[in-house]
Amino acid sequence: MAPRSTTAAVAAAVSFAVVAAALLPRPASSASVGVNWGTMISHPIHPSAVVEMLRANGVDRVKLFDADPWTVAALAGSGVQAMLAAPNDQLASLARDPRRARAWVRQNVTANLDAGVDVRYVAVGNEPFLKSYNGSFINITFPALKNMQRALDEAGFGQCIKAVVPLNADVYSSPENKPVPSAGSFRRDINALMVDIVNFLQMNDAPFVVNIYPFLSLYQNPNFPLNFSFFDGGTKPVYDNGMVYTNVFDANFDTLVWSLRKAGVPDMKIIVGEVGWPTDGDKNANIKYAQKFYDGFLKKMAKNVGTPLRPGHMEVYLFALIDENQKSVLPGRFERHWGVLTYDGKPKFFMDLSGKGEGKYLVGVKGVQYLPSQWCVFNKDAKDKYKDLPASVNYACSNADCTPLGYGSSCNGLSHDGNISYAFNIYFQTMDQDVRACSFGGLAKITTENASQGGCLFLVQILSASGRVVPLRFLPASLVLFVFLFTLVV
Repeated sequence: MAPRSTTAAVAAAVSFAVVAAALLPRPASSASVGVNWGTMISHPIHPSAVVEMLRANGVDRVKLFDADPWTVAALAGSGVQAMLAAPNDQLASLARDPRRARAWVRQNVTANLDAGVDVRYVAVGNEPFLKSYNGSFINITFPALKNMQRALDEAGFGQCIKAVVPLNADVYSSPENKPVPSAGSFRRDINALMVDIVNFLQMNDAPFVVNIYPFLSLYQNPNFPLNFSFFDGGTKPVYDNGMVYTNVFDANFDTLVWSLRKAGVPDMKIIVGEVGWPTDGDKNANIKYAQKFYDGFLKKMAKNVGTPLRPGHMEVYLFALIDENQKSVLPGRFERHWGVLTYDGKPKFFMDLSGKGEGKYLVGVKGVQYLPSQWCVFNKDAKDKYKDLPASVNYACSNADCTPLGYGSSCNGLSHDGNISYAFNIYFQTMDQDVRACSFGGLAKITTENASQGGCLFLVQILSASGRVVPLRFLPASLVLFVFLFTLVV
């Protein structure tokens, strides 16, 4: 235990930091929601420009997926509250050694508070209990959480900064034979662990952070009623113990409420850590449905109606801010298209964060610079043009983002040659328009004529604010295969 004088000094310093944060200039008051700011992007926009855009739109809360100094530093003095994060690949070390947690807090919380960043939460991992992880993080998440909260306490921040674990909604469910919220409970394979975690969070006055995606209900079940994903009541309601559910978001949220009740923490605070709708990569991922979802959701948030079991104000973070072309596509091609802003920081559709339903666009990111207006396309005059074509297209799409070419996506209607040109151009742009990236053995050529077709954008890449291009992760073989098949369609 620290000497009383030291403890008092730390407490005074923390109190000063909290008061100072409260006195920081706040963004324009219009947004009733926060946003998720992901950075898995080959050509990032400068964080300072992103923060200015957040402030211009009245967004005063962001949830991050790491604590990258370049990003976090831009929040200093902005008045925007931050949830920092220790990614899943840090859980093992945090769980194994409390000193790692203390060092993490010192480097990422103490230092950023001193610099004027308004830190409110530390996320320990992200959706670590997803079934697709095959239990990889089940034994280390809770120890990492406990060590992180203890480190925050020891640093004097425990009363104002809480350690949390953002969890996917797949940690709870209702049985197939009784698909109503009141039948919900935590997943059987992790029920005991979840009971321990939620009681620990409750003991530390920390919230349960859950990610809810109505789109995924639709994506994973072809028989799911489309209108139940939205908020206009255009489908048959679900009745449960006197409660009426007209949309899947409310039903999902209240299934969690019932699960918490059964775990012994009926009044636990809940934060919706992620909620949104993608705009490409699937037949139901489009601008029309995204705008419909957000319009209904934001109006609901502005009215503070809550859900049948939890009426009132809800704290939520929209997912996501900007499209991320380096995200894994294992869950689906839509994973790279959750942003309410395009890759270059432009709004995709009308969106009123105040929930008033006014037909207006978000303020986009200012000062974004582009590479020259040129594109790389299929050279139809090339000799033996089909000889090495499949391998060339596969190579391009293994190193750049070809997800818009998928079934039901924005570029699905391209011709045989159009598919090839798209693949060549997206690779060319990803490689900063290096002339060597538009060769493919003579199969490609550079043009100054915009190659976009209909609703399919052949983008011109932006200048990366990081001063470097981060190579894209290789796509799964299944995604490369679908591009290969497209090139064979005449």
